[in-house]
Amino acid sequence: MSAPAWGRCADLADAAGDRREGTAPPADHWLLIEHPGPWEQLALTSPGLEPAALTTWAARYGGRVALIRRPGRRRDTGPRRWFRVDSRPGHEGILTGEYRDTTELATLPFHSGRSWARPLTLVCTHGKHDPCCAVRGRPLAAALAGADPDGTWECSHLGGCRFAPAVVLLPHGFTFGGVDPAEAAGIVRSYAEGILEPAKLRGRSSLPPVVQTAHHHARAATGARGVDDLRLVAAERDGDERWRVTFDDPACTVVLRERFRSLDRPLTCAARRPGRVQVFDLLEAGP
Repeated sequence: MSAPAWGRCADLADAAGDRREGTAPPADHWLLIEHPGPWEQLALTSPGLEPAALTTWAARYGGRVALIRRPGRRRDTGPRRWFRVDSRPGHEGILTGEYRDTTELATLPFHSGRSWARPLTLVCTHGKHDPCCAVRGRPLAAALAGADPDGTWECSHLGGCRFAPAVVLLPHGFTFGGVDPAEAAGIVRSYAEGILEPAKLRGRSSLPPVVQTAHHHARAATGARGVDDLRLVAAERDGDERWRVTFDDPACTVVLRERFRSLDRPLTCAARRPGRVQVFDLLEAGP
């Protein structure tokens, strides 16, 4: 994969020190569909899928549809697996089943399927969408699969390609960026034990960007590391640019200033124009 004229987006973001917090892809629910590939640049247009039905499902449930496959080359035999994940705080859970036709997935009763008790780890490796995801994601997915072959899946585009490799821990939807293969197994293992490693955490998919960012600063201020710590109480505007976000268990209030920042480079390898990002500056954090 040749690098674009500007350079690869993840390399540029690393060099610029782009902030990761507040950049997790939005999703209250996830529909994961096993599809061995190839994946088109727009994943839902890949062979054998029904994009209209799947897009309808996503709109109905505030969800995100992602294609998944096992790391490495595997033969496509037999029925494929699906997962439906609820990532809302207090409702976390995973259901699973098998399918032969993707039209079945959009019409299944929402709570159908067998309960899946173990966490799932997704690693974006969608090279047709952004080469950084493949270059950085595939070695990470292979390393994680060696430690947890049942729970690890490669997945299609998640968002925030400049933070590749992207890792999502389900059911909570905690999203990490720039994870090194040497540290990844420890992050996944801690999550399975109910502990969240804050380094390189982008946020939680079921929370809006301002709350994801406040969550990051509240963890730093309180030292909270439990996956269910810091229950959101309120997120309110305090003027035109300020936000006040309040948490409980443990108690913490975070005040942020919202602004938009124009960059001198594109945000993805495929983009042709400089990008613009939303930024939340910390003003105060404490009980």
